[in-house]
Amino acid sequence: MNFSFYDPVRILFGRGQLNNLHLQNFPGKKALIVISAGKSIRQNGYLDRVEKQLDMAGIEHVIFDKILPNPILSHVTEGAKVARDNRCDFVIGLGGGSSIDSAKAIAVMATNDGNFWDYVGAGSGKGKPVEKKPLPIIAITTTAGTGTEADPWMVITKEDTDEKIGSGWDSTFPYFSIVDPELMLTVPPALTAYQGFDALFHSTEGYINVTANVISDMFAMKSIELIGANLAEAVANGNDIDARENVALANTLSGIVESLSGCTSEHSLEHALSAFHHNLPHGAGLIMISKAYYTFFAKSGACDEKLIAMAKGLGKKDAKEPMDFVEALVDLQKKCGVDALKMSDYGITKDELPEVFKNARHTMGGLFNVDPAVLSDEDCLKIYEESYR
Repeated sequence: MNFSFYDPVRILFGRGQLNNLHLQNFPGKKALIVISAGKSIRQNGYLDRVEKQLDMAGIEHVIFDKILPNPILSHVTEGAKVARDNRCDFVIGLGGGSSIDSAKAIAVMATNDGNFWDYVGAGSGKGKPVEKKPLPIIAITTTAGTGTEADPWMVITKEDTDEKIGSGWDSTFPYFSIVDPELMLTVPPALTAYQGFDALFHSTEGYINVTANVISDMFAMKSIELIGANLAEAVANGNDIDARENVALANTLSGIVESLSGCTSEHSLEHALSAFHHNLPHGAGLIMISKAYYTFFAKSGACDEKLIAMAKGLGKKDAKEPMDFVEALVDLQKKCGVDALKMSDYGITKDELPEVFKNARHTMGGLFNVDPAVLSDEDCLKIYEESYR
């Protein structure tokens, strides 16, 4: 019953919460707004709305709009320079996990010397301590996938070495976050599914993780139940605000799970795939390997009760066996229309899978240490091969 609970983020959750942005106590007078290189944040009017809210609050702002779906180191470096050159007091991440993760990394490098990879604690990172407090971060999420609005983590790719690694410190928890499901109504069906399953796996991994505790389990199970009951409807009918709101809540809860427990090797295995193939959406990669991954643990006998509980959480109320979770998981993927995703459609070849696995061990090998059962090199390669289409 030992645990450490620390999650200092003030979260403004609910429909219309973006309209309350101007009423908040800001950590300065000038913001760097970090958004993606895509068109949706501007076309949907979200950037304009945020700018108007900042104007109402008397906050100056500068835009940095180069972030990719899988954020890269060079853009972190560039964004940090923009923040310094414009003497920004804080950073706003507006958009999905890529924009908010980038905002966190930019906030670190706006106040610290060197290269962001100097502070990354895995792969070829130097693991140096972040000596100077990063700029405060405000997260305004327009997707329900990463939970980054409620945790300190950020995932950045060092493009010259194909290393995609998660990092985070107490100082990179957001200063406050806005989770407004009305901003998620425009997310297309496929992305809604990919993001929803990313949130689901943050909770399922956090639940079976050896570091799990009574508090993280509570948040994880609620997140799993909400996704099981609402994700398929959010995918099928994006205008269903009730479904969107419930999936958004599940996502935020999953971010809290990541703060209290954490991911397992499922994320290591996927990060390696999308590190080599930047066009692969993270959630899609997780879906591809999930059946084989959870089948391994269902057959291991290491977490039977938890797998049965998760199966019930996804709606299979008569679950009695660990494999019932795998069945419930695949059933939800079918309902969301993502059960037939193919690695080959993203340029992944079967021949490269051994090299991808080496990358997973090298970059985020620490997550293998918190799995409920030991995954050998052969087991990992088998998961990739069984998932390959």
